[in-house]
Amino acid sequence: MPRLPSVVVRHSGARYDAPVPDGVVTGIIFAVTPTVVVGLIFWFVMRAIMRADRTERSAYAKVEAEERARFEREHGRPAPAPTSAE
Repeated sequence: MPRLPSVVVRHSGARYDAPVPDGVVTGIIFAVTPTVVVGLIFWFVMRAIMRADRTERSAYAKVEAEERARFEREHGRPAPAPTSAE
């Protein structure tokens, strides 16, 4: 594999050597990779949030059903409808 040419950037007396892609395909890969990586990170974070929300709603529905059943056993009538939006 051929070695990429380096670009020397001088700023405040510091030297920074960075490899620069010299082909079109390599340049496209270098340009698109950060966007793809950030997109994948965003997707994994959103997926984790959605799964956590789904799990929490499922657990809440289970507890709510258990409480309604307990109320019906103790009072012999259906539980009143919730007053808040669910």
